[in-house]
Amino acid sequence: MRYAVLDGGKRLRPMLVLAAREAVGNGVKDETFDAAAMRAACAVELIHAYSLVHDDMPCMDNDVLRRGKPTVHVQFGEAQALLAGDALQALAFELLTPDSKSTAMTYAQKSIPDDVQARLCRLLAKAAGFNGMAGGQAIDLASVGLALNEHQLHEMHLLKTGALLEASVMMGAACGHTNAQVWNCLQRYGRAVGLAFQVVDDILDVTSDSVTLGKTAGKDAANDKPTYVSLLGLNRAQEYAEQLLHEALKALQDSGLASAHTLVALAQRVVNRKT
Repeated sequence: MRYAVLDGGKRLRPMLVLAAREAVGNGVKDETFDAAAMRAACAVELIHAYSLVHDDMPCMDNDVLRRGKPTVHVQFGEAQALLAGDALQALAFELLTPDSKSTAMTYAQKSIPDDVQARLCRLLAKAAGFNGMAGGQAIDLASVGLALNEHQLHEMHLLKTGALLEASVMMGAACGHTNAQVWNCLQRYGRAVGLAFQVVDDILDVTSDSVTLGKTAGKDAANDKPTYVSLLGLNRAQEYAEQLLHEALKALQDSGLASAHTLVALAQRVVNRKT
């Protein structure tokens, strides 16, 4: 479990949680909401790590390199990898549900109000389940060798990649007080950033190398998987990533949030990244 979580990775999802909390909090400190956001940030990274462990296994993507080192099943065996992924998923929800009767006074041990716990758990569970990441992965596996149209590819990646990134934003937003307009704008932002991440991933898969990426480059084409590059071509895929960045920034502008600068920077990083 430590091997899968603590060594390497962008930490984009937890940063989105904390940035969204910062935005809805308008820069004002609140120990309860700040502690909830920190737990949510850790939980979403655990779910992401579990998904990578399982995705890399021979029954799925059968990859041997992740974050510049052997994948978990290569290092420890398939059975241990399966169990590690399961345990990481369970630990995520354990983190989100600390004992509300605890008298612990330290920041890290501070309890989360029951209504916030429930909201965070629902957001994360939906993003990880059949209406999100797991469902998208199932479609991805079933799509090998098929010629998907743009709408089908879009829907698949909204689930497989976009759902957890969008949920990261919304979990941060749930750690504060928001009105319907702000909530909807942050959903638009999270959806655009989530899809942009996948588009850039597809671009880097054909324009970068394994050493730079820390994972196997060119594997989508080798496995005959539909991607934005294979469907749109490299130039149009790059244009689409820029369009999604514009949509994300427009959503933040429409929200009226005065403390959304970190969300702006993260959206730009997603589209301009090289790994």
